[in-house]
Amino acid sequence: MISKVNEFLAKTILTKTNLPGCDYVINPYNGCQFACMYCYAAQIARWKHPKDVWGTYLDVKINAPELLKKDLEKLEKKFNKKDFGIIWFSSVTDPYTGLEAKYQLTRKCLQVLVDFDYQGQVALQTKSPLITRDIDLFKKLKDVSIGFTVTTLDDQVSQFLEVEAPPVSTRIEAMEKLNREGIPTYAFVGPVLPHFIKSKAEINKLLERLQKA
Repeated sequence: MISKVNEFLAKTILTKTNLPGCDYVINPYNGCQFACMYCYAAQIARWKHPKDVWGTYLDVKINAPELLKKDLEKLEKKFNKKDFGIIWFSSVTDPYTGLEAKYQLTRKCLQVLVDFDYQGQVALQTKSPLITRDIDLFKKLKDVSIGFTVTTLDDQVSQFLEVEAPPVSTRIEAMEKLNREGIPTYAFVGPVLPHFIKSKAEINKLLERLQKA
């Protein structure tokens, strides 16, 4: 449960990265409300919040859209084009963490990309059906893909491991909705839970449901 919300002016927003499969990352927030037990970002963020429990704080980069506009303009001058590679939301937070409904920083950054007429790929990964709110913007981007983290088909298991995240059933429903709208989606199955390793039938059941979605 979030107990600390810190609004601040960030210095950067579009960050070059060596992560596989993307060239730049956008993290509109530091921290994440979903408080997933297995999240690697909990360790990355610890230097800034050494005494805070993961999932209890959120740093809000309130100037993210303005920064992104400036970053895109600088890169356009440098490369003389509107395609700098794959831009990914987000590497150390969920771009649709709960307070995104209030601050709308992810949506505003997407709008900046639309207004800029970005020609490269934009990828987003989330655990939240809130992402369907932005279907109108996804349809205006030249190349977009939407990923959902799915660790199980069991809502009780997902809400145990992903404490404050939306139930996995709602993610799959959101995936289906995006597909009906013609927006490419994928599922990220990770971490792979032990019972899937022990049971081929269980992992097949998960993959078949995702394929149907």
